[in-house]
Amino acid sequence: MTPKPSNAMLFRAAFLSLGTTAYANPVPLDPPAETTIPKGPVGDAIRLGKLLLTDTRKQLPENVGNALNCTNCHLNAGTVAYAGPFVGLWGVFPEYRSRSANINSLQDRINDCFERSMNGKPLAYDSQEMNAMLMYMRWLSTGVPTGTEVVGRGMGKVDMKLVPNAAHGQTLYATKCASCHGDKVEASRDPAVGYIFPPLWGQDSFNIGAGMARTYTAAAFIKHNMPLGQGNTLSDQEAIDIAEYVTHQPRPAFAPAKNDWPKGGKPKDARN
Repeated sequence: MTPKPSNAMLFRAAFLSLGTTAYANPVPLDPPAETTIPKGPVGDAIRLGKLLLTDTRKQLPENVGNALNCTNCHLNAGTVAYAGPFVGLWGVFPEYRSRSANINSLQDRINDCFERSMNGKPLAYDSQEMNAMLMYMRWLSTGVPTGTEVVGRGMGKVDMKLVPNAAHGQTLYATKCASCHGDKVEASRDPAVGYIFPPLWGQDSFNIGAGMARTYTAAAFIKHNMPLGQGNTLSDQEAIDIAEYVTHQPRPAFAPAKNDWPKGGKPKDARN
């Protein structure tokens, strides 16, 4: 006779089933219209969060150590597929991340970007600025069921079996990228307003611990979004070659990167 399952066993099975269902079918990326931002303190916080994410280096000079804004990678204020959209993030954190081998809150994830992509310092978890960013991301996630991802989360993928060719990437960069980003770091800087386009290397760019410092992560972003307004016009190989050239240019160090992936799973393009 088969033993009757305990209540704990039934609960666990139901929980696992729910989790599997929640992540099985991503929903469309459909950010709400700005006209739906409410009035009052909640709306003020949402608007502040968007401002901080789109004008980060000016609004948070104590936390940003380079010349970048969050939306240099999270395009159009975090609403573009395969450009790190914020839509839906509210409902998938806390989340396990193999890089830290820990459960990360959304605050952890934001501060991870401040320390790596912005080469700066973390925000206080209970600060007005952190809460404003969270409010903006929560509002962007309106209508996305909790625990459900959206189509286009992250940076997308490229064929990681392809072998990067930095020399070919340098040639492609000159024809596909330099007209905006310049043939050297300083070329895209206007003396009056600063960088017109984000610097891709040098001390004003993301540090070696950032996800964008990895060849295949950067290649996926390039493939789907670059040249600007001409996404998906490059082949996987072209995007990988450009990424290999760009990511291996000089950039700030990040000593804590040596502690990444403490339980294994380190990607082959990790820079530490």
